Amino acid sequence: MQVHYQESGALPSFKNAVITIGTFDGVHLGHRQIIKQLIEEARAVQGETVIISFYPHPRSVIAGSHSNVKLLGSLEEKIALLSNAGIDHLVIIPFNQAFANQNAEEYISEFLVKLFHPHTIIIGYDHRFGKNRVGDYHLLVDYGKKLGFAVKEIPEHILNGVVISSTKIRKALLDYDISSANKFLGYEYFFEGEVIKGNQLGRTIGYPTANLKIASEDKLIPSNGVYAVHAIILEDDNPTEPLNGMMNIGVRPTIDGIHRVIEVHLFDFDQDIYGKTLKISIHSYLRPEQKFAGLEALTEQLGKDKLMAKEALMLS
Repeated sequence: MQVHYQESGALPSFKNAVITIGTFDGVHLGHRQIIKQLIEEARAVQGETVIISFYPHPRSVIAGSHSNVKLLGSLEEKIALLSNAGIDHLVIIPFNQAFANQNAEEYISEFLVKLFHPHTIIIGYDHRFGKNRVGDYHLLVDYGKKLGFAVKEIPEHILNGVVISSTKIRKALLDYDISSANKFLGYEYFFEGEVIKGNQLGRTIGYPTANLKIASEDKLIPSNGVYAVHAIILEDDNPTEPLNGMMNIGVRPTIDGIHRVIEVHLFDFDQDIYGKTLKISIHSYLRPEQKFAGLEALTEQLGKDKLMAKEALMLS
């Protein structure tokens, strides 16, 4: 997949471009339905698949300082997921107030047609564009007849009676519904972080932990609690085999109860990984964070957590 940053210069001339537009946050199963259709249409006309996406996320620009949007994936993660989906071209458009203020007609003629010369435009059922989001499928169809491109609309993708969307996945992650979030994504929700030094208390009670500094400030971190996880150590394009473990997200009320931290205890693992990057994939939610009477009660609970996590991960 070729990645083009539109602000860095002119775009190439695409052959029979079959395009779709969106933020593609998380590249979930609903997005993959659009991508599947995109690839099929491009093959039918011997064309190239082109995804147009935006950075930063439009909501963060439109809402400005009032925005608190947390994302399912960073730009780098989105690029990796789309690359694995078999797309020919990904075009990253810098989203700013000037772009947001285009009316829908300008968006079609001056942006989509002028830059991409589309053969076919494929959009999701709820796609809106232009200032105040007034543009829709019907407007695209009208302009397609005048300017010579086809338009196809993909219906909502439903799993277990629920319409899949990035918003619903974010809510599921914050509501401890990891199972639904992972089903909607089509993979285990993940984030990356650098292993930094903590207070090393875990070592003294038999549960050493890797404290993580999250790589992306915009990345959504699930609510406080204890989770069963898989982990990979990312080392110079040569990641390790997946490791199993449990993770606590929270303020450690038994210890200090002040700062929110992310701590991962890896099973059957005893290596110095300070400064290295861990990719954590969340398998399931185990329990809420809670305060214990002291370290002895905490240690006892950690033993129970480990058993629950191993059972969830189907380990003997």
